[in-house]
Amino acid sequence: MDDTQAMQLAIEEALLALEHEDVPVGAVVLVDGQVIAKRHNERQLTGDPTAHAEVLALRDAAALRGDWRLQDITLVVTLEPCAMCAGAAINARVGRVVFGAYDPKAGAAATLYNLLVDPRLNHQCEVSGGVLAEKCGKIMTDFFSERR
Repeated sequence: MDDTQAMQLAIEEALLALEHEDVPVGAVVLVDGQVIAKRHNERQLTGDPTAHAEVLALRDAAALRGDWRLQDITLVVTLEPCAMCAGAAINARVGRVVFGAYDPKAGAAATLYNLLVDPRLNHQCEVSGGVLAEKCGKIMTDFFSERR
């Protein structure tokens, strides 16, 4: 599975968040091109401020693997990770992060911060941004415009 195909799955996952009025962000975890976890935001659903798609998907992947070290995975997410999610990826030793839309308000993988490649930290991730960015961005724009 390539980055575009994986992002399409993450988009499908993001749309599931709309069922419980969560911000539509989806994440997929791949190992050797195979999906081992996929989740969407569940903050509204669970009342948990850490229930971002990336964190939930990383938790599932770690539980499945029986190890918190996820250096051989690719995390694919529809929105540029925030500082919390970038920190989770670093602490999980994620090998690669792929994201769709850039986040000018909270992005910590390219826009506001570059946490995933900061050499001062004990781990860096390979990062690819902008995959299906327009499609991912439209989902977010539509979600927030409906609430204004």
